[in-house]
Amino acid sequence: MISRRAEPLIPFDPAPAGKTVLAVEEVCKHFSGKGALFGKSRVIEAVDRVTLHIGASETVGLVGESGSGKSTLGRAILQLDRPTAGTVMLDGRIISTLSDRELRPLRRDMQMIFQDPQSSLNPRMKVGAIIAEPLEIAGDISGRRALRERVHQLLDLVRLPASAAERYPYEFSGGQRQRIGIARAIALNPKLVVADEAVSSLDVSIQAQVINLLTDLQSELKFACLFIAHDLAVVRHIADRIAVMFLGRIVELAPTDSLFERPRHPYTRALLDAVPIPDPEVEAHRRREAAPIVRRRYPWQLTEVEPGHFVAPSEPEAPR
Repeated sequence: MISRRAEPLIPFDPAPAGKTVLAVEEVCKHFSGKGALFGKSRVIEAVDRVTLHIGASETVGLVGESGSGKSTLGRAILQLDRPTAGTVMLDGRIISTLSDRELRPLRRDMQMIFQDPQSSLNPRMKVGAIIAEPLEIAGDISGRRALRERVHQLLDLVRLPASAAERYPYEFSGGQRQRIGIARAIALNPKLVVADEAVSSLDVSIQAQVINLLTDLQSELKFACLFIAHDLAVVRHIADRIAVMFLGRIVELAPTDSLFERPRHPYTRALLDAVPIPDPEVEAHRRREAAPIVRRRYPWQLTEVEPGHFVAPSEPEAPR
């Protein structure tokens, strides 16, 4: 754990969309494990001093390869896995120090859309009951008729027919099941939605439909969104800003257009270089530059290289 408070890694107001809904300040998530050599215990720093802010109605994409710590950060933000250190604030209130009992009424304000809709939906429950469950727990709606009408309204929002309420999840396609998961996530009008690889298991054409749906819902419901993915091409179509995560830390944070047009960190350039070009002939003759990525940790500070575009150094500082 961090025993003293260091200077913030991102000393600026990083929620340009207006009111800050989510404020993550130097959050760490460490795990204890055993190394391969003689089984000695060691600390795995899955997330290390991450600072990130998201404004109302803003989507921030969080990208990185498997093992970069992005999903762990998402779970730490939602307090599904409590952070080892640092602060998480939701709508101006610190939630990372609350007990489970104190946190329970705030769960309605932060919801997650999971990667695999099939495993996240109870196969023994009808779709109507799945969507109604958070409404019943919260006690927002009284009476079966009012509850049924709200379920039908939510199904309409995610572009599914009211008749879907009487069917089971296995009767739907993967894209439709993800729409059901989204309906459940927005049932209580949350302030923050974390979408963890929400479209990675879907076909490309279905991905576009789900992304367009999320964009429309956010425009209507005004929630903040952290969209976690490994595919930059997907994130480009939904994110206002993109944070690139590497070895548990954010190495670049920028408006989406700026990141794609002027990537500064070699790891970001490597991720962009891996995105295929739709034209087969151009792709076949494409030259890829090797990115000199440092595969070890070292202290760094994000520096603003242009308005709203922040980047970490790509080489360790020389010893003094």
